[in-house]
Amino acid sequence: MALSPMDVTQLAAVDTARAARVLSEVRSARLSGRRAPVPPRPVIEQSWRRMLRSGVDPDHDFRTGLLSREELDRRRARSRLRTVLPVLRQGLLSVADAAHHIMVVADEEGRVLWREGSAPVLRKADGLGFQLGADWREEIVGTNGVGTPAVTRRPVQVFASEHFVRSHAAWTCAGAPLTDPRDGRLIGVVDVSGPLETMHPATLAWVESVARLAEARLRELHARSLERLRAVGAPVLARVGGQAAVVDRDGWTAAVTGMPYTPRVALPASPSAGPVRLPALGPCTLEPLAGGWLVRAAGEEPAVAGDARIVVDLRRPRRWSVEVTDGAGSWSRELSPRHAELLYLLAVHRTGRSAAGLAADLFGDPARTVTVRAEMSRVRRYLGAHLQHRPYRFHEDAQVRLLLPDDPRDLLPHSAAPAVTRRRTPPS
Repeated sequence: MALSPMDVTQLAAVDTARAARVLSEVRSARLSGRRAPVPPRPVIEQSWRRMLRSGVDPDHDFRTGLLSREELDRRRARSRLRTVLPVLRQGLLSVADAAHHIMVVADEEGRVLWREGSAPVLRKADGLGFQLGADWREEIVGTNGVGTPAVTRRPVQVFASEHFVRSHAAWTCAGAPLTDPRDGRLIGVVDVSGPLETMHPATLAWVESVARLAEARLRELHARSLERLRAVGAPVLARVGGQAAVVDRDGWTAAVTGMPYTPRVALPASPSAGPVRLPALGPCTLEPLAGGWLVRAAGEEPAVAGDARIVVDLRRPRRWSVEVTDGAGSWSRELSPRHAELLYLLAVHRTGRSAAGLAADLFGDPARTVTVRAEMSRVRRYLGAHLQHRPYRFHEDAQVRLLLPDDPRDLLPHSAAPAVTRRRTPPS
């Protein structure tokens, strides 16, 4: 009986050696252009295609230089990952050590910042270059449990010869991305790795659940910081006349007076004290507070949105952005994966898309309008009058420019949206 990709994954739990042989045959067949006995799982096949396009050598591993101790310490100190290390250690480390696994925590650039667990497995990891300060981006070392989740933005287990580079075939990894709940940006990946005979398909669910606990901890810490800022800002607002708000350094609102509450104010990329024009509020003045900003509305009407120039830049992997320039100046913002998809669709469809149309574009299901409307509400918090609705669209008079990768196949590689995957697939 022919095996499916899922059968092979389950087979690993009861017959590791056979599963490893099957996957080795699959890898050899795919790389030589022959028909494989079992189709690779879609997430693995898509990764292999990226590797072939980027020129990763499947038969020889490549290692960049390790970070210096000073640079490693600097990255650890500035990373938000350090605040959730206790959660990760509590959820993963004791079981990983007992099961002869190691826990690896890498930053958003794929650099290994922490690595703990079974001492014998740590020594084996050294032989693979899986060391502190190593670069485990997918485009450097091939399909793996650190770099591939960072690209796909979802948990991924890479078993045996699902690794693109042959020397990693005796290894199995399960990694989950960690995102900053304040803005949806990737801050790193947590991975559990070990020799293939020690791993189980359920490892991925375990790692994912602990990653979600870590993100919940980040949300809790952010809520506490807003409470502290509210205590600082409330007396200030009591003395301020007119419309004003106290926000943290990322624009999340702690308190307001004389104006409707909005969860977040879109600040400039590098805010500074003085006059500024904010998308949703118009002319304002920023004054520094401990832990954030006092935002005073100037009382003027916002400039006409039709004079704006809007650039949606999707050229750089995981560095998508929107830049807006109008008569009052310019500002830019990095985009989350979902917002990058939405602004791509609106830039392509200048006459607009209904909520049902965007749901079909994103999910292949026009009924998922609640999700679309919630996300579009978040987008409008920073684009303000530059974005119209019924249908959703950029302001009809705005100049909109869409910057795409040179190779269509590199467009939003994390996305499974039908409208995006059609664009990535070249015509036959």
